[in-house]
Amino acid sequence: MSENRLKMYRERILLSKTELARKAGLSTLTINRIEKGLPCRLDTKRKIISALGLNISDKDKVFKK
Repeated sequence: MSENRLKMYRERILLSKTELARKAGLSTLTINRIEKGLPCRLDTKRKIISALGLNISDKDKVFKK
């Protein structure tokens, strides 16, 4: 499982899973799976990073390599 900081970052900016899913154009189930550490596609990571208001260069704030 890949490690990520999505839940921590999302909660820090007071965003619910449902709100993040809507902004990213993803399902809440997808957000749940990613927060549990399951892998996701690069395109999905891009959508999440954008929905969080970050730049692609800030990806390490949310996802580890």
